[in-house]
Amino acid sequence: MAQHNIFGQRAERIAAQFLENQGYTILDRNWRSGHKELDLIASDGRTLVVVEVKARTTSRWGNAEVWVDNMKIRRIVNATDAYLRLKCIDLPVRFDIITIIGEEGKEAIEHIPDAFFAPMN
Repeated sequence: MAQHNIFGQRAERIAAQFLENQGYTILDRNWRSGHKELDLIASDGRTLVVVEVKARTTSRWGNAEVWVDNMKIRRIVNATDAYLRLKCIDLPVRFDIITIIGEEGKEAIEHIPDAFFAPMN
């Protein structure tokens, strides 16, 4: 497996543990349906929280959340719609980003609730 894939998987485990420590329940990790993919799906008891995990070894090229552009947002929203329909879930949805920057054992974690909203069209 490529090194960046290993790093990404580790980052998703760190993000899931972070959310669990904050009281969230992890419902799914790396959910896929065809080309649709969601990193983490969690619940805070009232809201379904879809989390995009972004990881970098350094912030040299900017903050990781800037890599969630409009095209990525549309993909996440479309995947979320498919997830909600498949699982018959009728809850409010929030889209968060968790960034993990740094080398193993020295990661900085940032949780950005309501990082973006579903586009209207």
